[in-house]
Amino acid sequence: MFGRMTAHVDLPEGAIRLTQYAAGGGCACKVPPGELERVLGGLQGGRATGELLVGVENGDDGAAVRIDPAPDGSGRAVIVTADFFTPVVDDAYDWGRIAATNAMSDVYAMGGTPIVAVNLLGWPRELIPFELAAEVMRGGADACAEAGAHLAGGHSIDDREPKYGLAVTGLGDPDRLLRNDAATPGLPLTLTKPLGLGILNNRHKATGERFEEAVAVMTTLNREAAQLAHAAGVRAATDVTGFGLLGHLMKMMRASGTTAVLDAAAVPYVAGARESLAEGFVPGGSRRNLDWVRDEVDSEVDDDELLLLADAQTSGGLLVVGEIPGHPVIGEVIPASEHAIRVR
Repeated sequence: MFGRMTAHVDLPEGAIRLTQYAAGGGCACKVPPGELERVLGGLQGGRATGELLVGVENGDDGAAVRIDPAPDGSGRAVIVTADFFTPVVDDAYDWGRIAATNAMSDVYAMGGTPIVAVNLLGWPRELIPFELAAEVMRGGADACAEAGAHLAGGHSIDDREPKYGLAVTGLGDPDRLLRNDAATPGLPLTLTKPLGLGILNNRHKATGERFEEAVAVMTTLNREAAQLAHAAGVRAATDVTGFGLLGHLMKMMRASGTTAVLDAAAVPYVAGARESLAEGFVPGGSRRNLDWVRDEVDSEVDDDELLLLADAQTSGGLLVVGEIPGHPVIGEVIPASEHAIRVR
């Protein structure tokens, strides 16, 4: 599906570059993970209890609530999530597709199916023509249509920076949710999309070069990966987004009381990611991710390799505890040890 690096600049003279209207870009503009954990740790409520099956405890991708329970305890679970960010690419339509695909990924990462979504839009009306906002939302609508999810309404505000995403509601089987706390020793780790998106997006923002493979990766739904995970009996999964592979893997290992052994050489990358790293195109979010996880990582590789593994992804793939066809195994889960992750 994904191939060699292709990059070009084809914006017409005078075209608006959306990435220049935001300090950050994509999931790299998330609040630093360590700071977020400190804030959330002091909040009351949101913990799984009763019909709330998944809450804030383990940093899962969405909240899950059991509805219409059957006498045998089965039924359905509603999965709810929201995700939005500043422009990751200059093309308005592509940004809309990427943001919507990324938001729906949280539902797939929980083992559910997106049913309905609403737009979340912030727009600097005095700086950027509002017609471009319509293109962004058209991209979001097309991504939802591909997923078979309804897109109906939403909320917009006048904002200093452009922002777009979705609040998404999905359905899942409460007994087959994919969770952060269900990793089991002895199982392999599978990754369903290549890394390096944050680095290439950072280069795009700096130079205007367009990377077709990166756009293709970011607009690919995680629907098939989630279906394959369910068919394989997987119980633990997450998607790899703003906290990078190392950050999301660390959260899963801590929640499950396990350790991951990561084979750095087995991890796939988007073409051009390594070259762009060597040229200095590293998002600040990726560096913050590495700083956050460093004490939990026992590593035999250099910092450049760790930066790639910590790269802040936008609309990345699923990280699955189990083996699924057609996707690379990048490591395994073992019983808990001194560090949450060993990189070899």
